[in-house]
Amino acid sequence: MTDAADDQQRQADQPQQPTPKPTPMLVESIGGWRGLADSALPVVVFVIANALAGLQAAIWAAIGAGVVLVGIRLARRQTVQQAISGFFGILIAAFIANRTGEAKGYFLFGIWASFLYAGVFLVSLLARWPLVGLIWEYVDGRGIGTAWRKDRPLMRVYMLCTLLWVLVFLARGLVQRYLYDQDATGWLAFARLAMGYPFTIGALAVSVFAVRRVRQAEHHDTTPEDLPDDVVAERLRLRPES
Repeated sequence: MTDAADDQQRQADQPQQPTPKPTPMLVESIGGWRGLADSALPVVVFVIANALAGLQAAIWAAIGAGVVLVGIRLARRQTVQQAISGFFGILIAAFIANRTGEAKGYFLFGIWASFLYAGVFLVSLLARWPLVGLIWEYVDGRGIGTAWRKDRPLMRVYMLCTLLWVLVFLARGLVQRYLYDQDATGWLAFARLAMGYPFTIGALAVSVFAVRRVRQAEHHDTTPEDLPDDVVAERLRLRPES
């Protein structure tokens, strides 16, 4: 009885290992299918209302759709952060459309944002602080240190994934800017939707697959002689217990 009690006491004194959080699906990590609907509905409503009743009606219809989406989230007691940020985006797009007096102006803010994101990712790439690496290391709980930048295979995949995101944002901006200049509002709306979530999910899937593949390879090769000591220590810390 004493031995059993001692064993139970030792087990109670041992630190409890945190339960690993389940990895979210790719779609869930960027807002889920509800996020897809939230981003698509105002655009669809705007285009239909513009075709049926003109620009002013389309502007108010898009704003109304945004209000409805936020209201649904509140009524269901769901997180409203993404809906509210999307609603502010709708307000800015509606303001630009109203100022330009053209329906295509509604999409100008998204075009500018695409070029801005491409520029930010490109600057991080040229500075050799790839944004994909910064985001991954922070979200994964490792902090924004420097050990990962000395890990050549990991740094290489972070650089390539960041370049991929540069191309994604740049493609969005260039295609939609061309359609904007051609006054093709319908095709502009189609490009906005087709190059939005589908491109984001695709780039995210490639990034996650590539980084995880390198991380898994590191678990089987933690002490190569050509790596700095802090990189080896980081790999050993992250190596799962057998």
